[in-house]
Amino acid sequence: MTTFRLPIFLPTVLNLNLRVNVTMVILAMGALGLPAKHALSQTGQAEAKVDSPPAFSLHDGQHDFDFNIGVWHTHICRILDPLSGSTHSIELNGTVTVRKVWGGRAQLEEIEADGPKGHWEGLTLFLYNPQSRQWSQSFIDSKIAELGSPLIGSFQDGRGELFAQDTFHGKSVLIRGVWSNIVPDSHHFEESLSNDGGKTWAPAFIGELTRETQPATTAPGSNTTTEEGQHDFDFDFGTWKTHSSRLLHPLTGSQTWADMDGITVVKKVWDGRANSAEYKADGPAGHVELMALRWFNPTTHEWNLDFATPQVGTLGIPGVGVFKNGRADFYDYEPINGRSVLVRFSIWSITANTAQSEQAFSADGGKTWEVNWINKYNRIGEE
Repeated sequence: MTTFRLPIFLPTVLNLNLRVNVTMVILAMGALGLPAKHALSQTGQAEAKVDSPPAFSLHDGQHDFDFNIGVWHTHICRILDPLSGSTHSIELNGTVTVRKVWGGRAQLEEIEADGPKGHWEGLTLFLYNPQSRQWSQSFIDSKIAELGSPLIGSFQDGRGELFAQDTFHGKSVLIRGVWSNIVPDSHHFEESLSNDGGKTWAPAFIGELTRETQPATTAPGSNTTTEEGQHDFDFDFGTWKTHSSRLLHPLTGSQTWADMDGITVVKKVWDGRANSAEYKADGPAGHVELMALRWFNPTTHEWNLDFATPQVGTLGIPGVGVFKNGRADFYDYEPINGRSVLVRFSIWSITANTAQSEQAFSADGGKTWEVNWINKYNRIGEE
Protein backbone atom coordinates (compact mmCIF):
# COMPACT_ATOMS: atom_id res chain seq x y z
CA MET A 1 0.00 0.00 0.00
CA THR A 2 1.21 3.51 -0.68
CA THR A 3 0.13 7.11 -0.50
CA PHE A 4 0.04 9.90 -3.06
CA ARG A 5 3.05 12.11 -3.74
CA LEU A 6 3.98 14.94 -6.07
CA PRO A 7 5.08 13.22 -9.29
CA ILE A 8 8.57 13.19 -10.70
CA PHE A 9 9.54 10.92 -13.59
CA LEU A 10 12.64 8.72 -13.44
CA PRO A 11 14.17 7.07 -16.54
CA THR A 12 13.90 3.31 -16.86
CA VAL A 13 17.14 1.45 -17.63
CA LEU A 14 16.70 -1.62 -19.81
CA ASN A 15 19.16 -4.01 -18.16
CA LEU A 16 19.28 -7.11 -20.37
CA ASN A 17 22.00 -9.12 -18.69
CA LEU A 18 20.93 -12.37 -20.38
CA ARG A 19 21.53 -11.16 -23.95
CA VAL A 20 17.85 -10.88 -24.76
CA ASN A 21 17.57 -10.07 -28.45
CA VAL A 22 16.74 -6.34 -28.60
CA THR A 23 14.81 -6.70 -31.83
CA MET A 24 12.58 -9.26 -30.15
CA VAL A 25 11.84 -6.89 -27.26
CA ILE A 26 11.13 -3.98 -29.62
CA LEU A 27 8.68 -6.06 -31.65
CA ALA A 28 6.73 -7.14 -28.62
CA MET A 29 6.39 -3.61 -27.24
CA GLY A 30 4.55 -2.49 -30.35
CA ALA A 31 2.14 -5.37 -30.12
CA LEU A 32 1.07 -4.11 -26.72
CA GLY A 33 0.23 -0.68 -28.00
CA LEU A 34 3.37 0.74 -26.41
CA PRO A 35 6.41 2.66 -27.66
CA ALA A 36 9.54 0.60 -28.37
CA LYS A 37 11.85 3.56 -27.82
CA HIS A 38 13.22 2.36 -24.49
CA ALA A 39 14.61 -0.83 -25.98
CA LEU A 40 16.17 1.07 -28.88
CA SER A 41 17.80 3.73 -26.73
CA GLN A 42 19.32 1.25 -24.27
CA THR A 43 20.83 -1.26 -26.71
CA GLY A 44 24.39 -0.14 -26.11
CA GLN A 45 23.98 -0.22 -22.33
CA ALA A 46 22.55 -3.72 -22.51
CA GLU A 47 25.53 -5.11 -24.42
CA ALA A 48 27.99 -3.40 -22.10
CA LYS A 49 26.54 -5.14 -19.06
CA VAL A 50 26.27 -8.69 -20.42
CA ASP A 51 29.55 -9.96 -19.01
CA SER A 52 29.26 -8.30 -15.59
CA PRO A 53 27.93 -10.91 -13.13
CA PRO A 54 26.77 -9.73 -9.70
CA ALA A 55 29.57 -9.48 -7.15
CA PHE A 56 27.55 -11.31 -4.48
CA SER A 57 24.59 -13.64 -4.16
CA LEU A 58 21.25 -11.86 -3.79
CA HIS A 59 18.07 -13.10 -2.15
CA ASP A 60 15.48 -14.23 -4.72
CA GLY A 61 12.60 -12.02 -3.66
CA GLN A 62 10.01 -12.85 -6.31
CA HIS A 63 7.55 -14.07 -3.66
CA ASP A 64 8.31 -11.51 -0.96
CA PHE A 65 5.07 -9.61 -1.61
CA ASP A 66 2.85 -12.71 -1.67
CA PHE A 67 1.58 -11.79 1.81
CA ASN A 68 -0.07 -8.76 0.21
CA ILE A 69 -2.55 -10.73 -1.91
CA GLY A 70 -6.16 -10.45 -0.77
CA VAL A 71 -8.72 -7.96 0.50
CA TRP A 72 -7.81 -5.82 3.50
CA HIS A 73 -9.43 -3.32 5.80
CA THR A 74 -7.10 -0.35 6.19
CA HIS A 75 -6.89 2.37 8.79
CA ILE A 76 -4.77 5.26 7.51
CA CYS A 77 -3.14 8.12 9.36
CA ARG A 78 -1.76 10.82 7.08
CA ILE A 79 0.49 13.46 8.64
CA LEU A 80 -0.13 16.65 6.69
CA ASP A 81 3.25 18.39 7.12
CA PRO A 82 5.66 15.74 8.39
CA LEU A 83 8.95 17.65 7.97
CA SER A 84 7.77 20.60 10.05
CA GLY A 85 7.59 18.61 13.25
CA SER A 86 3.81 19.02 13.32
CA THR A 87 1.69 16.01 14.30
CA HIS A 88 -1.47 17.38 12.68
CA SER A 89 -3.01 14.52 10.73
CA ILE A 90 -6.18 13.14 9.17
CA GLU A 91 -7.50 9.59 9.46
CA LEU A 92 -9.19 7.48 6.81
CA ASN A 93 -10.74 4.01 6.72
CA GLY A 94 -11.19 1.88 3.66
CA THR A 95 -10.45 -1.23 1.63
CA VAL A 96 -7.34 -2.43 -0.16
CA THR A 97 -7.65 -5.17 -2.79
CA VAL A 98 -4.48 -6.78 -4.18
CA ARG A 99 -4.22 -9.45 -6.87
CA LYS A 100 -1.46 -11.07 -8.84
CA VAL A 101 -1.13 -10.25 -12.55
CA TRP A 102 1.26 -11.17 -15.34
CA GLY A 103 1.76 -14.70 -14.09
CA GLY A 104 2.78 -13.53 -10.62
CA ARG A 105 5.56 -11.19 -11.78
CA ALA A 106 3.44 -8.20 -10.78
CA GLN A 107 0.64 -7.16 -8.44
CA LEU A 108 -2.15 -4.63 -8.87
CA GLU A 109 -3.40 -2.90 -5.74
CA GLU A 110 -6.64 -0.88 -5.67
CA ILE A 111 -7.22 1.38 -2.67
CA GLU A 112 -10.33 3.28 -1.65
CA ALA A 113 -10.86 5.09 1.62
CA ASP A 114 -13.04 7.76 3.22
CA GLY A 115 -12.05 10.50 5.61
CA PRO A 116 -12.85 14.07 6.65
CA LYS A 117 -11.95 15.38 3.20
CA GLY A 118 -14.10 12.87 1.35
CA HIS A 119 -13.46 9.81 -0.77
CA TRP A 120 -9.97 8.91 -2.02
CA GLU A 121 -8.75 6.16 -4.34
CA GLY A 122 -5.38 4.95 -5.55
CA LEU A 123 -3.90 2.36 -7.89
CA THR A 124 -0.52 0.72 -7.32
CA LEU A 125 1.53 -1.55 -9.59
CA PHE A 126 4.21 -3.69 -7.94
CA LEU A 127 6.84 -5.10 -10.33
CA TYR A 128 9.71 -7.49 -9.66
CA ASN A 129 13.11 -7.17 -11.35
CA PRO A 130 14.74 -10.63 -11.48
CA GLN A 131 18.15 -9.14 -12.38
CA SER A 132 18.51 -6.78 -9.42
CA ARG A 133 16.07 -8.89 -7.33
CA GLN A 134 14.28 -5.73 -6.27
CA TRP A 135 10.65 -4.64 -6.29
CA SER A 136 9.30 -1.35 -7.61
CA GLN A 137 6.07 0.28 -6.51
CA SER A 138 4.41 2.80 -8.85
CA PHE A 139 1.39 4.73 -7.63
CA ILE A 140 -1.40 6.71 -9.33
CA ASP A 141 -3.88 8.94 -7.48
CA SER A 142 -7.43 8.89 -8.84
CA LYS A 143 -7.74 12.68 -8.83
CA ILE A 144 -4.31 13.65 -10.19
CA ALA A 145 -3.71 10.43 -12.19
CA GLU A 146 -0.04 11.16 -12.75
CA LEU A 147 2.63 8.52 -12.30
CA GLY A 148 4.76 9.18 -9.23
CA SER A 149 8.42 8.24 -8.91
CA PRO A 150 8.67 4.51 -8.16
CA LEU A 151 9.83 3.28 -4.81
CA ILE A 152 12.49 0.58 -5.37
CA GLY A 153 14.00 -1.85 -2.89
CA SER A 154 13.87 -5.32 -1.37
CA PHE A 155 13.01 -7.44 1.65
CA GLN A 156 15.35 -8.65 4.35
CA ASP A 157 14.39 -10.72 7.40
CA GLY A 158 10.69 -10.30 6.68
CA ARG A 159 10.85 -6.50 6.40
CA GLY A 160 10.54 -4.64 3.10
CA GLU A 161 12.18 -1.28 2.46
CA LEU A 162 11.71 0.60 -0.83
CA PHE A 163 13.16 4.06 -1.57
CA ALA A 164 12.74 6.95 -4.00
CA GLN A 165 13.67 10.59 -4.49
CA ASP A 166 10.88 13.11 -4.98
CA THR A 167 9.86 16.64 -4.04
CA PHE A 168 7.84 17.91 -1.08
CA HIS A 169 6.79 21.56 -0.89
CA GLY A 170 9.20 22.24 -3.75
CA LYS A 171 12.24 20.71 -2.07
CA SER A 172 14.00 17.45 -2.86
CA VAL A 173 13.42 14.68 -0.31
CA LEU A 174 14.05 10.98 0.07
CA ILE A 175 11.04 8.70 0.50
CA ARG A 176 11.07 5.35 2.27
CA GLY A 177 8.24 2.81 2.27
CA VAL A 178 8.45 0.07 4.91
CA TRP A 179 6.34 -3.10 5.26
CA SER A 180 6.69 -4.69 8.71
CA ASN A 181 4.92 -6.75 11.37
CA ILE A 182 3.87 -9.12 8.61
CA VAL A 183 1.67 -12.02 9.75
CA PRO A 184 -0.99 -13.92 7.75
CA ASP A 185 -3.88 -11.63 8.66
CA SER A 186 -2.28 -8.23 9.21
CA HIS A 187 0.69 -6.02 8.40
CA HIS A 188 1.94 -2.48 8.87
CA PHE A 189 2.92 0.00 6.15
CA GLU A 190 4.68 3.29 6.79
CA GLU A 191 5.92 5.89 4.33
CA SER A 192 8.43 8.46 5.65
CA LEU A 193 10.30 11.48 4.31
CA SER A 194 13.90 12.58 4.90
CA ASN A 195 15.47 15.93 4.07
CA ASP A 196 18.90 15.11 5.53
CA GLY A 197 20.03 12.24 3.32
CA GLY A 198 18.39 9.51 5.35
CA LYS A 199 19.82 10.38 8.75
CA THR A 200 16.34 10.97 10.13
CA TRP A 201 12.90 10.02 8.84
CA ALA A 202 9.54 11.69 9.47
CA PRO A 203 6.45 9.47 9.11
CA ALA A 204 4.02 10.86 6.53
CA PHE A 205 1.59 8.01 5.88
CA ILE A 206 0.82 5.09 8.19
CA GLY A 207 -1.45 2.20 7.25
CA GLU A 208 -2.60 -0.64 9.47
CA LEU A 209 -4.05 -3.46 7.38
CA THR A 210 -6.22 -6.33 8.61
CA ARG A 211 -7.41 -9.10 6.33
CA GLU A 212 -11.13 -9.00 5.55
CA THR A 213 -12.98 -12.16 6.55
CA GLN A 214 -16.11 -11.27 4.57
CA PRO A 215 -16.31 -10.36 0.86
CA ALA A 216 -16.19 -6.64 0.16
CA THR A 217 -19.64 -5.13 -0.31
CA THR A 218 -18.45 -3.03 -3.25
CA ALA A 219 -15.89 -3.69 -5.91
CA PRO A 220 -12.60 -1.82 -5.66
CA GLY A 221 -12.68 1.41 -7.57
CA SER A 222 -16.49 1.37 -7.79
CA ASN A 223 -16.61 4.97 -8.89
CA THR A 224 -20.10 6.27 -9.73
CA THR A 225 -18.82 9.34 -11.60
CA THR A 226 -17.94 8.91 -15.26
CA GLU A 227 -15.73 11.52 -16.86
CA GLU A 228 -15.75 12.26 -20.58
CA GLY A 229 -13.27 9.92 -22.25
CA GLN A 230 -13.09 7.44 -19.38
CA HIS A 231 -14.48 4.58 -21.49
CA ASP A 232 -12.55 5.26 -24.68
CA PHE A 233 -10.46 2.10 -24.22
CA ASP A 234 -13.45 -0.17 -23.61
CA PHE A 235 -13.27 -1.52 -27.17
CA ASP A 236 -9.92 -3.05 -26.31
CA PHE A 237 -11.11 -5.37 -23.52
CA GLY A 238 -10.77 -9.02 -24.44
CA THR A 239 -8.33 -11.47 -26.03
CA TRP A 240 -6.69 -10.65 -29.36
CA LYS A 241 -4.57 -12.49 -31.88
CA THR A 242 -1.81 -10.00 -32.66
CA HIS A 243 0.40 -9.76 -35.74
CA SER A 244 3.23 -7.22 -35.56
CA SER A 245 5.54 -5.90 -38.26
CA ARG A 246 8.57 -3.88 -37.16
CA LEU A 247 11.02 -1.75 -39.15
CA LEU A 248 14.28 -2.90 -37.58
CA HIS A 249 16.40 0.19 -38.27
CA PRO A 250 14.16 3.29 -38.25
CA LEU A 251 15.37 6.70 -39.42
CA THR A 252 18.21 5.11 -41.44
CA GLY A 253 16.50 4.60 -44.78
CA SER A 254 16.36 0.84 -44.16
CA GLN A 255 13.37 -1.16 -45.38
CA THR A 256 14.12 -4.33 -43.42
CA TRP A 257 11.04 -5.49 -41.52
CA ALA A 258 10.49 -8.42 -39.14
CA ASP A 259 7.27 -10.14 -38.04
CA MET A 260 6.03 -11.95 -34.96
CA ASP A 261 2.68 -13.35 -33.80
CA GLY A 262 1.17 -13.55 -30.36
CA ILE A 263 -1.78 -13.03 -28.03
CA THR A 264 -2.76 -9.85 -26.19
CA VAL A 265 -5.18 -10.01 -23.24
CA VAL A 266 -6.64 -6.68 -22.10
CA LYS A 267 -8.53 -6.45 -18.79
CA LYS A 268 -10.45 -3.64 -17.12
CA VAL A 269 -8.89 -2.20 -13.96
CA TRP A 270 -10.10 0.42 -11.51
CA ASP A 271 -13.68 0.38 -12.77
CA GLY A 272 -12.53 1.19 -16.30
CA ARG A 273 -10.32 4.16 -15.41
CA ALA A 274 -7.35 1.93 -16.18
CA ASN A 275 -6.65 -1.34 -17.95
CA SER A 276 -3.84 -3.85 -18.15
CA ALA A 277 -2.57 -5.69 -21.21
CA GLU A 278 -0.51 -8.87 -21.09
CA TYR A 279 1.27 -10.01 -24.25
CA LYS A 280 2.96 -13.26 -25.28
CA ALA A 281 4.48 -13.70 -28.72
CA ASP A 282 6.85 -15.86 -30.74
CA GLY A 283 8.86 -15.16 -33.85
CA PRO A 284 12.22 -15.94 -35.44
CA ALA A 285 13.96 -14.18 -32.55
CA GLY A 286 12.27 -16.26 -29.84
CA HIS A 287 9.65 -15.80 -27.10
CA VAL A 288 8.55 -12.45 -25.63
CA GLU A 289 6.29 -11.44 -22.74
CA LEU A 290 5.30 -7.90 -21.75
CA MET A 291 2.80 -6.06 -19.59
CA ALA A 292 1.17 -2.68 -20.20
CA LEU A 293 -0.71 -0.30 -17.92
CA ARG A 294 -2.97 2.37 -19.41
CA TRP A 295 -4.80 4.85 -17.17
CA PHE A 296 -7.14 7.82 -17.53
CA ASN A 297 -6.49 11.29 -16.14
CA PRO A 298 -9.89 12.80 -15.15
CA THR A 299 -8.44 16.31 -14.91
CA THR A 300 -6.97 16.52 -18.41
CA HIS A 301 -9.20 13.83 -19.96
CA GLU A 302 -6.08 12.22 -21.38
CA TRP A 303 -4.90 8.61 -21.42
CA ASN A 304 -1.42 7.41 -20.46
CA LEU A 305 0.41 4.35 -21.82
CA ASP A 306 3.27 2.64 -20.02
CA PHE A 307 4.89 -0.79 -20.01
CA ALA A 308 7.20 -3.23 -18.26
CA THR A 309 9.34 -6.11 -19.48
CA PRO A 310 10.33 -9.17 -17.43
CA GLN A 311 13.91 -7.90 -17.42
CA VAL A 312 13.02 -4.40 -16.14
CA GLY A 313 11.11 -4.16 -12.89
CA THR A 314 9.88 -0.58 -13.27
CA LEU A 315 7.57 1.37 -15.53
CA GLY A 316 9.05 3.83 -18.01
CA ILE A 317 7.96 7.32 -19.04
CA PRO A 318 4.36 7.18 -20.30
CA GLY A 319 3.09 8.34 -23.63
CA VAL A 320 0.11 10.72 -23.32
CA GLY A 321 -2.79 11.23 -25.70
CA VAL A 322 -6.53 11.51 -26.27
CA PHE A 323 -9.14 9.72 -28.34
CA LYS A 324 -10.77 11.63 -31.19
CA ASN A 325 -13.27 9.97 -33.50
CA GLY A 326 -12.30 6.56 -32.17
CA ARG A 327 -8.54 7.03 -32.66
CA ALA A 328 -5.91 7.90 -30.06
CA ASP A 329 -2.50 9.43 -30.77
CA PHE A 330 0.02 9.26 -27.91
CA TYR A 331 3.17 11.39 -27.96
CA ASP A 332 6.48 11.34 -26.18
CA TYR A 333 9.97 12.77 -26.73
CA GLU A 334 12.80 10.31 -26.16
CA PRO A 335 16.40 9.55 -27.13
CA ILE A 336 16.55 6.86 -29.84
CA ASN A 337 20.05 5.53 -30.52
CA GLY A 338 21.57 8.71 -29.11
CA ARG A 339 19.21 11.13 -30.91
CA SER A 340 16.18 12.80 -29.36
CA VAL A 341 13.12 12.24 -31.53
CA LEU A 342 9.38 12.58 -31.25
CA VAL A 343 7.47 9.33 -30.83
CA ARG A 344 3.85 8.91 -31.87
CA PHE A 345 1.83 5.82 -31.10
CA SER A 346 -1.68 5.50 -32.55
CA ILE A 347 -4.39 2.95 -31.87
CA TRP A 348 -7.91 2.63 -33.19
CA SER A 349 -10.80 0.20 -33.53
CA ILE A 350 -11.65 -0.87 -37.07
CA THR A 351 -14.64 -3.07 -36.22
CA ALA A 352 -15.97 -4.69 -33.05
CA ASN A 353 -13.54 -7.58 -33.61
CA THR A 354 -10.54 -5.92 -35.28
CA ALA A 355 -8.18 -3.10 -34.36
CA GLN A 356 -4.86 -1.66 -35.47
CA SER A 357 -2.03 0.39 -34.07
CA GLU A 358 1.07 2.08 -35.47
CA GLN A 359 4.21 3.67 -34.10
CA ALA A 360 6.16 6.38 -35.89
CA PHE A 361 9.27 8.49 -35.21
CA SER A 362 9.97 12.06 -36.26
CA ALA A 363 13.48 13.54 -36.30
CA ASP A 364 12.34 16.97 -37.52
CA GLY A 365 9.95 18.10 -34.81
CA GLY A 366 6.87 16.47 -36.26
CA LYS A 367 7.13 17.80 -39.83
CA THR A 368 7.54 14.29 -41.21
CA TRP A 369 6.91 10.87 -39.66
CA GLU A 370 8.31 7.44 -40.48
CA VAL A 371 6.04 4.55 -39.48
CA ASN A 372 8.17 1.78 -37.99
CA TRP A 373 5.58 -0.44 -36.33
CA ILE A 374 2.28 -1.86 -37.58
CA ASN A 375 0.11 -4.06 -35.36
CA LYS A 376 -3.09 -5.82 -36.40
CA TYR A 377 -5.47 -7.30 -33.82
CA ASN A 378 -8.24 -9.87 -34.29
CA ARG A 379 -10.52 -10.79 -31.41
CA ILE A 380 -10.44 -14.51 -30.63
CA GLY A 381 -12.56 -14.84 -27.47
CA GLU A 382 -14.93 -13.15 -25.08
CA GLU A 383 -13.63 -10.88 -22.33
